[in-house]
Amino acid sequence: MESALVKGKVAFVTGAANGLGRVIVDELARAGACGTAFDVAPNEHAGVLPQGWRHHQGDVTHEAEVGVALEATCQDHGGIDIVVANAGIVPPWRSTEALDMEDWRATFAVNVEGVAHTLKLAALHMKGAGGSIIAMGSLNSWRGHPQQAAYAASKHAVLGLVRSAALDLGRYGIRVNALAPGPVATEALVGRVEARARQGDLPVDQALQEMADAAALGRMASESDVAAACVFLASDLANGITGQLVPVDAGLV
Repeated sequence: MESALVKGKVAFVTGAANGLGRVIVDELARAGACGTAFDVAPNEHAGVLPQGWRHHQGDVTHEAEVGVALEATCQDHGGIDIVVANAGIVPPWRSTEALDMEDWRATFAVNVEGVAHTLKLAALHMKGAGGSIIAMGSLNSWRGHPQQAAYAASKHAVLGLVRSAALDLGRYGIRVNALAPGPVATEALVGRVEARARQGDLPVDQALQEMADAAALGRMASESDVAAACVFLASDLANGITGQLVPVDAGLV
């Protein structure tokens, strides 16, 4: 559904070529925003972007590449109002005693340093006019999960970044929040469930159904649910909200 919640706003979204990031770009565009879809994948992987959006290839783990993309966005549109630090990875599931420190470092490079780069450099461009920064957290930003120590630790760190940045940047009119999706049936999640099934875990359909049954709404949250919450936090409707982690989980308890 088209709306005017962020009409005329300029957005910068990381991890935006596909999956949840691309759905967020499309939802922001429907709500009136233009801007940059930033992703490590080349342009052809992004497909046809909405009018007013362009793809910028780069890696969030490289601060300079994020800086170049943000500068280009400002030059194209005159500033930045909305930043969505969505880029993230999920490492292979491992028990704590089997942690692979290369996986650990790779996970923190994207999920934590990538968010830090984005927050830091976006703030420099937004201090004059304010705006909204939204980081992608997780239910694992406040709770652990077996065999996901690296991922959970990285998402705990994202929440710390968000809460601290909200205190630092509020004086400039910049709001900083995080979204906490529950299980969302993306291709990436289904792929992980399939991999676990091959290792003797639950069959895919049964595993996904159990995730749905655990939620109050009797279903898993969707990518569109998360994208709609992102648009809300980016809009003036959320002008009094900062430093928060907003669950989008269909009612997991």
